[in-house]
Amino acid sequence: MRVPFIKMHGLGNDFIVLDARAQPVPPMTNALAAALADRKTGIGCDQLILLEPSARADFRMRIFNADGGEVGACGNATRAVGLLHGAPARIETLGGELYANPVDGGIAVDMGLPRLDWQQIPLAWAMDTHTMPVGWEDLDAPTAVNVGNPHVIFFVPDCDAVALDRLGPLIEHDPLFPERVNVNVATVESRSRIRLRVWERGVGETRACGTGACATAIGAMRRGLADRQVTVALAGGELRIEWTAEGRIMMTGPAAISFHGSFDPADYGAAG
Repeated sequence: MRVPFIKMHGLGNDFIVLDARAQPVPPMTNALAAALADRKTGIGCDQLILLEPSARADFRMRIFNADGGEVGACGNATRAVGLLHGAPARIETLGGELYANPVDGGIAVDMGLPRLDWQQIPLAWAMDTHTMPVGWEDLDAPTAVNVGNPHVIFFVPDCDAVALDRLGPLIEHDPLFPERVNVNVATVESRSRIRLRVWERGVGETRACGTGACATAIGAMRRGLADRQVTVALAGGELRIEWTAEGRIMMTGPAAISFHGSFDPADYGAAG
């Protein structure tokens, strides 16, 4: 049995999308997800997205990082599947329900309420997540926000000067973060614009990260560094983030289909 897939991306953050609503797909395991995500021996992606029927939403979205680990949310992937759905959608995820709506210029996603308590990040011990009394070399005093998955954000004079390829994995795997963590380094250019780089847990540095953009915007707003609506500029492009009066996070940006294809699960050691 060959399994169809759609290759998509949001600002260069790329996905393999498998639609189990249309036809059965092999049971997704961490090993199969990692094999498909491998850029040399598989199809290649930052995240594998599995769409399934849902009893309480329009559909369910499961998200597997490139290392095969399943995670709770992905803002760029939510925009991608919103584009596929082609209509307003309520989406069930491990991180809670998300809402995607096609608009001029892309897909608007309601990412829900930010989680700010240390136990919600989660951290290994109690501390104020607004300004955390910790540091790694030149990166210190971060803020932490959970937007369906955990993020730690460092505000620095020049995010491009940070050795993220070295510091990212060091912080990601620190015992302070029992579920590991996504590492964001951000430069606030004005009250309405932030420049950002993201090291995603289980993936590495990516060209864009929707939840990272949301978490960084919330962190900047909490510290009084930015207004309630900002543009977050990443290597792959820009996202618009708003923290509404009701406390919800709205993210708007583009998504695109790259190509369609199919694979034989037996090629990856999975039953067809």
